[in-house]
Amino acid sequence: MKIATWNINGVKARIENLVHWLNESQPDIVCLQEIKSVDENFPRLEIEALGYHVETHGQKGFNGVALLSKVRFDEVNRGLPGDDEDEQARFIEGVFSTEKGALRVVSLYLPNGNPIAEDRKFGYKLRWMARLERWAAERLALEEALILAGDYNVIPQPIDARYPEQWVNDALFQPETRGALRRLEYLGFTDAFRAVSDEQAFTFWDYQAGAWQKNNGIRIDHLLMSPEAAGLLAGASIEKHVRAWEKPSDHVPAIAQLRFN
Repeated sequence: MKIATWNINGVKARIENLVHWLNESQPDIVCLQEIKSVDENFPRLEIEALGYHVETHGQKGFNGVALLSKVRFDEVNRGLPGDDEDEQARFIEGVFSTEKGALRVVSLYLPNGNPIAEDRKFGYKLRWMARLERWAAERLALEEALILAGDYNVIPQPIDARYPEQWVNDALFQPETRGALRRLEYLGFTDAFRAVSDEQAFTFWDYQAGAWQKNNGIRIDHLLMSPEAAGLLAGASIEKHVRAWEKPSDHVPAIAQLRFN
């Protein structure tokens, strides 16, 4: 089973790229972030025509997450618990039946957190990550295959940036941010890409200053797997070539292959 995460950076602006990629890559489950669309305006017909079931958690103009799946949903949960006042659409969980039991897949879009001097930005990011850690600990107790996939807006290690020194004052590379991600992993999650590769590879290149042409990128899109999911891992990759398409997102799909037979 091929599971992908992709920050699409506006699904209506990238629908042609999305459809082309779905046909080319043939993922079974897709986690999208930054759909930037309310649920009723999501271009679901184009995607359903390719054989996908579609579930969204959107809002107008920014944020928004979605799950596309060739497997029928058993259950869908929207919004990260823990803060009833948080109205930002950043979290959706789908539950699926497989030959090896339940599979839970989350599409998440962590806050950027900049500027770090502002509590409503950086503080919100850290509080959101703490909520995610608490939620994930509860889900791990179910002892099911669980994948937390999405744009984490976290650069885990210096190797995950072409020029890490350029990010020392950015929320994506702060010690508190990286520590929050490590705490999540210490619960028992495995970074799919790092489980199979120690190479330097990126999932994001800014639109500015020729970042793509200079390969000045960072790896901030991750698939974290519970022990039950990690035991099924057959491979992981990054589909870098998508960044070279016309009207691209500034992110590219990150992939995990799971073996269910």
